Amino acid sequence: MPLIGLSTSSVYPESTAHAFSYAALLGYDAVEVMVGIDSLSQQVTAVKQLSEHHGVPVCAIHAPCLLITQRVWGTDPWGKLERSAEMAAAVGADVVVVHPPFRWQKEYAREFVQGIAGLEESTGIAFAVENMYPWRATQKRALEVYLPSWDPSENDYANTTVDLSHAAVAQSDPVAMAERLAERLRHIHLTDGTGSAKDEHLIPGRGTQPVAELLQHLAAVDFAGHVVVEVNTRKCATVDARTADLAEALSFARTHLGVSGPSME
Repeated sequence: MPLIGLSTSSVYPESTAHAFSYAALLGYDAVEVMVGIDSLSQQVTAVKQLSEHHGVPVCAIHAPCLLITQRVWGTDPWGKLERSAEMAAAVGADVVVVHPPFRWQKEYAREFVQGIAGLEESTGIAFAVENMYPWRATQKRALEVYLPSWDPSENDYANTTVDLSHAAVAQSDPVAMAERLAERLRHIHLTDGTGSAKDEHLIPGRGTQPVAELLQHLAAVDFAGHVVVEVNTRKCATVDARTADLAEALSFARTHLGVSGPSME
């Protein structure tokens, strides 16, 4: 069975520590740590202590490659990935999630496909390259901002991530992408979207994406990677509301993967 994890980004503006607490309370199998502006997320010792304290393993590290994290762990993109792999090894995670380079990172982009393969060989960690999307000002105007492509199925990566909110923005079919990737699909960001130009990260089932169909496809092909809930709960006014949203997302995942309880059982 795949691990069903919770991304620490799902509890923002609460902290990485709160994410582990929610995961333990609700019965998630694991946590994906988004390395970001929360200082705890940048500290190997803190992440290990949180994992051990709550009894929730870390399945993946999301490298700091967002626009808002361009200066986290320095400005060298390869240095960020090396540190992400070091954290993953130290905390027992087997995946680093990474976005493709921005178009203005020309040298990084030129070496990206081969460099990712080299990092996987040297570290033993899977670098699961995530699908992104064109930036759309309108339905008819789009700017390609990722190189070599926002679609990981177009490049020779050994490991990839499919994010359903990103698929919604790109107006691409995530099930077809999963089928193209086949055994190279290692990681899922479970969320939803409506197809707008905004990266919404809705609770699965609240948008228009074929989220249930994707999970059913994964169950049918005996997917054994990670299914990580990565949603936006910023509008939740209370802890109870956020807890309910995260519980709903977990229940959705279990239902459509055909898992009746905690998927490690």
